[in-house]
Amino acid sequence: MTIHYLQQQARLQQTRRHFFCDCRLGLGKIALASLLSESLAVQQTRGSEQFVSPYAAKSPHFSAKVKRVIFLFMAGGPSQLDMFDHKPRLTEFEGKSLPASVIQGQRYAFIQSNAAVLGPRYRFAKQGKCGAEICEAMPHLARVVDDIAIVRSVYTDHFNHAPAQLFINTGNGVPGRPSLGAWLSYGIGSEASDLPSFVVLKSGSGSNSGGAALWSAGFLPSVHQGVPFREQGTPILHSASPPGIDDQAQRETIDLLHDLNRDRWEQTGDPEILTRLHSYEMAYRIQSRAPELMDYSQETQATLDLYGAKPHDSKAAFANNCLLARRLAERGVRFIQLYHSGWDHHSDVAGGVRDQCAETDQAAAALLTDLQRLGLLKETLVVWGGEFGRTPMVEASATLGRTLGRDHHPQAFTMWFAGGGIRGGLSLGQTDDFGFRPVERPVHIHDVQATILHCLGIDHRALTYRLRGLDFRLTGVEEHHPVHELLS
Repeated sequence: MTIHYLQQQARLQQTRRHFFCDCRLGLGKIALASLLSESLAVQQTRGSEQFVSPYAAKSPHFSAKVKRVIFLFMAGGPSQLDMFDHKPRLTEFEGKSLPASVIQGQRYAFIQSNAAVLGPRYRFAKQGKCGAEICEAMPHLARVVDDIAIVRSVYTDHFNHAPAQLFINTGNGVPGRPSLGAWLSYGIGSEASDLPSFVVLKSGSGSNSGGAALWSAGFLPSVHQGVPFREQGTPILHSASPPGIDDQAQRETIDLLHDLNRDRWEQTGDPEILTRLHSYEMAYRIQSRAPELMDYSQETQATLDLYGAKPHDSKAAFANNCLLARRLAERGVRFIQLYHSGWDHHSDVAGGVRDQCAETDQAAAALLTDLQRLGLLKETLVVWGGEFGRTPMVEASATLGRTLGRDHHPQAFTMWFAGGGIRGGLSLGQTDDFGFRPVERPVHIHDVQATILHCLGIDHRALTYRLRGLDFRLTGVEEHHPVHELLS
C-alpha cells in the first residue's frame, strides 16, 4: 500500500523532462514520420561531392554590371536641404510657416507642423560639366560630381532611426530580416577565398540605432551575416591564436574540427554546422591574410594624403575605412558597408553638416578617384546615403540652449551612386519648392535595393528564401523596380 502510494505521488510529480525521457522512442517515431521525406531529400543532395563553401561565387540571373558594392551609410539622416537639394524658396520663407497645402497634416516627433521654415545654411554652386548644385561644405565631392548620379527624390516608410535604418538595410522595419549584404552573400557568393563575403566597417560619433541587426543574416544561414572589422589589433575579435600555439598546431586543430563538423553535418544537414565549420576555417585564413590586409605601409604617402588617412588614428576613422574598403574590394569581397554615425542634427544643423562633411567628404571622393585609378570603379558600385533626410522646418529650443536644427524627414531625401553601370553626372528626381515631397520621379527605398541587385545581375523578384511556406525577398511583396534611368 505504501509503495503504491509513493508510485502515485512520483507520477504526479513528473515534469516534461521525465515525459520526454520515458517516451523518447515513441516521440522519435512520430518525428521520423513527419521528417522522413525531407530527410531523404536532403540525403540525396548531401555528400562529399556537394560539400562546397557557402561563400563560393555563383552565377547571377543575367550579365552583371558590377562585381561588388561599397555602401557608404551615413547613419542619422544627412540634411539634403543643406547639401544637395538647393531650395531658394526656403530662404524667402525663413521664419514663416510652410503653407498648409504643403504640410497636408503631416505630424512630427519633435516639432509642430506649423514650425518656421529654415533656409539652407550653406551656399550652393553648380559644379562639373553636369552643372549639379553642391553645397560649399563638400569641395572634394564637387570635383568628382561628373562621376556620380544624384537622386533627390528618395523616400522611405519610416520616421524613426532604428526602423528606418533597418528598412534601408534589410527591407523591413523590424529586426530579424536578412541584410542586403547577407542576401548578396547567399545569392551570388564571393570572389574572396580568404576573407568574408560581407564586411562591416564602423566610424563616427555615437552608435547605429539599428545595432547589429543592420548586418544580420536574419533567417538565412548565419554564415552570410556581416563581419565587423576593427581598425586596430586583429581585424576580427577572437580570431588570433592564443600564446604558445604555432601555425602547425593551429592548422591541425582546425583540420580536426573540420572533420568532426563535416561528419556531423553529413549526418544532420544542420546549416549552422556549416556556419561553425566555415567560421573556423575563415578565422584561420584571416589570421594569415590580416597582417597583409592591414599593412598600410604598402600604400604610398600620396594615396594616404588623397584619402586623408592616418592608419590607427581614430580621428581619421572614416578615411581609414574608405582606404580599407578599397583594399577589400581589390581582394574580391562582395559587399563592404561603411557605417558612419553622427548625422542626427536636431540642433546646430550648420555645425553638424560642417563637421561631418569635414570627416567624410575628402575620403568619399578619394575612394572614387582611387578606384578609377586602379581600374576598379567600372566593376564596383558605390552608394552614399542615410536612412532619411531632414525637415524644411526648424527645430529649436532656446530654453535648452539649442541652436537651429532639423527634424527627421522620410518624405524626401538624397542619395548618390557611382561606378559600373551608373550614368555619371546625372541628377534624377525633383522635390517641390520647399524640398518637402518628390514631384518628379519618386524613388522608394525598395527601388534603390532593386537597383543595387540589378547592377549585380540579380532579379530582385527572383532572389528569395522559402521560410514557413512563404518566399521572402529583400524588396517585399509590393511592386517595385530598378531605377533604369540611373543605368548607363
